[in-house]
Amino acid sequence: GFILMLFPLMTLAMFSPNLLGDPENFTPANPLVTPPHIKPEWYFLFAYAILRSIPNKLGGVLALAASVLVLFLSPFLHKSKQRTMA
Repeated sequence: GFILMLFPLMTLAMFSPNLLGDPENFTPANPLVTPPHIKPEWYFLFAYAILRSIPNKLGGVLALAASVLVLFLSPFLHKSKQRTMA
């Protein structure tokens, strides 16, 4: 039974592979618009916004690295001697 089902499927896949394909795969991509099925998670939105707002790829990566560096260094920049009771 497995061979009887596998043989027609393999024949179809080998001789006419576009028959089972999605027609959306053949539409040309627009690099300026994010496809609607790609929705970044909320915790990546800052990185996504930085990378999309700077047209130069290297500039976007440097801005993203700088933003992560600011987040990383902010606890070390706290120099206050005041402590809370908690």
